[in-house]
Amino acid sequence: MRKAGRHVRFKRFVTDVYTHTPLINMVLLLVVLWLLFSAGVYWLEQEVTGASIVSYGDALYWGVAAFSTAGIADTPISSMAKAVGGLWIVIGSMLFFGTIVATVTTYFMRPMQRPHKKIIETVEYNLEQLDDLTVDELDLLKETIDTLIEHVESLKVKQVKKAE
Repeated sequence: MRKAGRHVRFKRFVTDVYTHTPLINMVLLLVVLWLLFSAGVYWLEQEVTGASIVSYGDALYWGVAAFSTAGIADTPISSMAKAVGGLWIVIGSMLFFGTIVATVTTYFMRPMQRPHKKIIETVEYNLEQLDDLTVDELDLLKETIDTLIEHVESLKVKQVKKAE
């Protein structure tokens, strides 16, 4: 039973991350730019004598090592390849680490961004303060609650129509 509960929680976590964070879009952007920048460095280095990046595979490895700031990749030799490589190091590092930070921040900030908690807290607060409200404030509260009830009823009607 515990394993099933963990599996459901993990699935909900993955769904939450996939749906509500920028992870997928950022990873796709990172991969596309990695492929392009690696191709650019390979293209610029392929005719250079003494270049250590002699295949697209070498360029792909260089691209990962460069944006992950590992510092273990071969260095391009031509000045244009160095410029492209330097640009990739800056952009790739920002995307790589930015994706991690943005995903974690978005995931943990999401519960605080849910408006229903604020609405419910406001209604509860006003219900606690009924004796202190003026007649005008009570009328406004009644109108607001009537509008809320109408909205809920219209949503219920829409759901019934969808089910049919």
